[in-house]
Amino acid sequence: MRRSPRDPLRALVRFGPLMFQATLGRGGISVFKREGDGATPRAAMAVLGGFRRGYRPGQRSTALPSPVEFDRAGLRDGWCDAPDHAAYNRPVRLPFPASCERLVREDRLYDAVLVLDWNVSRRARGLGSAIFLHVAREGYRPTEGCVALEPRDLKVLLGFIRRGDIVQVL
Repeated sequence: MRRSPRDPLRALVRFGPLMFQATLGRGGISVFKREGDGATPRAAMAVLGGFRRGYRPGQRSTALPSPVEFDRAGLRDGWCDAPDHAAYNRPVRLPFPASCERLVREDRLYDAVLVLDWNVSRRARGLGSAIFLHVAREGYRPTEGCVALEPRDLKVLLGFIRRGDIVQVL
């Protein structure tokens, strides 16, 4: 993945012969990623797994064509983003006593998510949490630090990417 030459908050994602447009964090790309800075880390991050929203009212639930095993995110699922908590940068059950993000959202952003290994396998307080590859907002508006693709592009990518594959942000 390379930053777009036209916009520092966008990237070009290449996977083999495939190329997609993506959006990055509102803080651009940073080698000094910190919790809450909105930056996408300049790093090589392994795909650890994924989660998906199982059902959205008014829509059919469809299986994702992917070699990655997906967990189903429910209404009680969250992700801790409180650096001082023992569950920092880990999935948690809601309600949760510390700061966390809900994995089931009103928008479609987390309908399908790949969890990237940024500060997960070897955690350090404050280096940032929840770097996901997920669905982009309309108009490719920046994320809070994640990498986001159009739904159709993410669906195509999910057909090829595997657990352990490296997502490299340059």
